[in-house]
Amino acid sequence: MTTIQLIGAILFGLALVHTFAAKSFEILAHRHPRHAGLLHLLGEVEVVFGFWAAILIVAIAIAAGGQNAIAYAESRQYTEPLFVFVVMVVAASWPVLNAVQRALQALARLAPMRTELALAWLGLALVPLAGSLITEPAAMTLAALTLAPLVFRDGMPERLKYAALGVLFVNVSIGGTLTSYAAPPVLMVAATWGWDSAFMASQFGWKATLAVLVNATAICFLLQRHLQPQAAPGGMDANASAAGGNGPTPVPVPVPLLVSLIHLGFLAAVVLLAHHPVMFLGLFLLFLGFTQAYQRYQQPLILKEGLLVGFFLAGLVVLGGMQQWWLQPIVSSLAPVALFFGALGLTAITDNAALTYLGSLIDGMAPQAQYMLVAGAVAGGGLTVIANAPNPAGVSLLRRGFQDESIGAVGLLLGALPPTAVAALAFFL
Repeated sequence: MTTIQLIGAILFGLALVHTFAAKSFEILAHRHPRHAGLLHLLGEVEVVFGFWAAILIVAIAIAAGGQNAIAYAESRQYTEPLFVFVVMVVAASWPVLNAVQRALQALARLAPMRTELALAWLGLALVPLAGSLITEPAAMTLAALTLAPLVFRDGMPERLKYAALGVLFVNVSIGGTLTSYAAPPVLMVAATWGWDSAFMASQFGWKATLAVLVNATAICFLLQRHLQPQAAPGGMDANASAAGGNGPTPVPVPVPLLVSLIHLGFLAAVVLLAHHPVMFLGLFLLFLGFTQAYQRYQQPLILKEGLLVGFFLAGLVVLGGMQQWWLQPIVSSLAPVALFFGALGLTAITDNAALTYLGSLIDGMAPQAQYMLVAGAVAGGGLTVIANAPNPAGVSLLRRGFQDESIGAVGLLLGALPPTAVAALAFFL
């Protein structure tokens, strides 16, 4: 352990404490309006890890020199934060969101239950499972914007909001395991361990599907008497609702099929090029030009929310890079069963992709241990905002539907425990 590693571990611990205390800063902002600006900033969960990562870079500069600080920052891999930012903005664009909502509405009307109940179930089950095709960040974005006016709104009991949020986060985390490219913790090990999509579907996918269906059905049973009929797509701005709107708002003129197909094409291309930042960033700039050219079919893009989430994940990349010295020995020393529960717990305080990446660096890990590590990591991906890369996106899009416009870490943890237990049972037993 070097001095820099010790500083990194201390700052990482402070960032974790800050994450759990973020809601307290929002409460203080309302009580002390004179300093509300600073307190609101410190209360933004998406700012936490970027804030402490900046402090780490300054600390490295002081302890080891500015060139070493710059070298460390530039040595980190930022593809995932960039991809999450881009895919959030594209997936949340009105032509994509409108097409998805219309498809979900059509399926909901065919279900033998109230449309709003069926729509909630589809948003908590089908969309997370679709993350295995469109990637988990895209699934989180679409599910959050679909569920925002339905579940995460005024009038819904706060405890049920946290329960639904826990189910959403857990289902997105495990719903991406039907393929080898959609879930970040799987992607980190797939090439090294030779896991293809057929392997994922046979070893993880069917178990994840079972857990997703159980979780979605259970929470919808609790939500059913609080759900209210919603306006049809085209009559409500889901983006505005997720940002704090309280009802129907003006929307663009009906979206032509060709425009929707072009937007869906952009989304598909970004997903296919997820590991090539130069390519998907170039596509994103072209996408921005297209939205300007056909602005009458658009709503404001969620650029702010996407940038905040990217900033959060980039901060996690910088701080997480200093934790290998103590995390990897823990992972390498555990027997398979202990590794499952260890990964389940460690995921709550570290990004699950970082955890499985450390496992991929261990030579000679047995196949059973490999399975247990990934199973525990994805099962615990809903416990905290940092546990899974798409979680900050969900927090950014849904937090204004909660009291004080902030999502408490304790509330999320308690809400995620039951669906996490279901996922753990499905993978372990």
